[in-house]
Amino acid sequence: MNPFDGLAWTNRFAGLGPDFYTELPAQGLPEPHWVAHSPDCARLLGLPEGWHTRPEALAALSGNSLWPGMRPLASVYSGHQFGVWAGQLGDGRALWLGELDTPHGPHEVQLKGGGLTPYSRRGDGRAVLRSSIREFLCSEAMAALGVPTTRALCITGSRLPVYRETVETAAVVTRVAPSFIRFGHFEHFAHHDQLDALKRLADWFITHHAPECADAPEPVVALLKRVSLQTAELMAHWQAIGFCHGVMNTDNMSMLGLTLDYGPFGFMDGFDPGHICNHSDDRGRYAYARQPAVGFWNLHALAQALVPLLPGEPEAAGERLLEAVDAYRDRFASAMLGRLRAKLGLEGEDAGDQALADDFLKLMAASRADFTLSFRRLSRAEADVEPLRDLFIDREALDAWLARWRQRLTPGAQARMLAVNPAVVLRNHLAEGAIRAAQRDDFTEIERLLKVLSRPFDEPALPSDAALPPDWASTLEVSCSS
Repeated sequence: MNPFDGLAWTNRFAGLGPDFYTELPAQGLPEPHWVAHSPDCARLLGLPEGWHTRPEALAALSGNSLWPGMRPLASVYSGHQFGVWAGQLGDGRALWLGELDTPHGPHEVQLKGGGLTPYSRRGDGRAVLRSSIREFLCSEAMAALGVPTTRALCITGSRLPVYRETVETAAVVTRVAPSFIRFGHFEHFAHHDQLDALKRLADWFITHHAPECADAPEPVVALLKRVSLQTAELMAHWQAIGFCHGVMNTDNMSMLGLTLDYGPFGFMDGFDPGHICNHSDDRGRYAYARQPAVGFWNLHALAQALVPLLPGEPEAAGERLLEAVDAYRDRFASAMLGRLRAKLGLEGEDAGDQALADDFLKLMAASRADFTLSFRRLSRAEADVEPLRDLFIDREALDAWLARWRQRLTPGAQARMLAVNPAVVLRNHLAEGAIRAAQRDDFTEIERLLKVLSRPFDEPALPSDAALPPDWASTLEVSCSS
């Protein structure tokens, strides 16, 4: 008996009709093998114990067969890439398998790397092992950090060659989210004047993913405000952990405020507000310090796509939508300050808290102090300040700041700070170590690192997981092909 026969697939997105997608099978991996799986994501989906030992699972999640109830399709969307309208895009290497009814509500399941689709453009529809490992580990690491994100169930691999800068091997990541709908889905139908489809998409999304907006005087305005607030919270969370997305195009922005599409991402080592994690981003559009403004810009692009759905003159409709987007600014400011207060161990509110946080960040930037370690060592600075001082060049300036900080502290600060300042994040060199081992057919480092990243606020068994990066880490580059 197939242990997956009892899974219930609802497939609500498929009900929108062929304007929104193309149904087609995956191009499966030849002679697939398991690379990694996430027990935590499997529990989220309610998969049976030992699911990953079943040949049926390996076949389905490598694109070679279907479980009963799956309905594979690739969705169409458009978007702005690096601030320029890019026209029609779509799921060029992702294939939606269906929507699974889980103990935590419906979740869509996708294969990334399942072969060509009508939206692959000049691509081959494949994903490589290197990028698949990065996406798998970071999806699960971000979830453990409490950051809203898509999830990753597993990776399967194959000897199938894939041609990038070099010849690599193919892999498939199984991705999971309540919805993979992006800003770009709405932009697509607005740009092509498919207003009936645009309205159906908005109504569908509100019904299934934002039902509280349905009773608002203008549901679409309420939806945009909801997305704006969720995006503001997401941007604050990214900034607070030193995470850089790398490709914040509108087609990579989630309508649920999730971290979506892990490509050339990176966690900062030495703190540099101008840090660019994407080697392809030669103008620094998506530099760390610019991410909040880009989120705001992308919301304006979404607002423009929603204008046709409102009654009245477009100019007046646009003003109502822009008012909804403006909620982003106050929410981001308050969310960012709240996260910085927590990272500094501050209880309550004080008028000087913003300046206190800003001044610490300036000291970090001046010394290129390690982002994660600065906050982690600050968490223990009351007991032992020297490890923190070792990260800074101007120690007198740090000592002066610490005196101000201590005046704001209340009992229990260390425990509070250790609960929000991670010991371990997925630094590029940690991911690279797992990748290099996997390329030798050793997948144990992925499993080990996944366990460490699932408890990011605990001190790891290997001190090197939470140490300053090695010198060779500075030579690592990630790009849009990552």
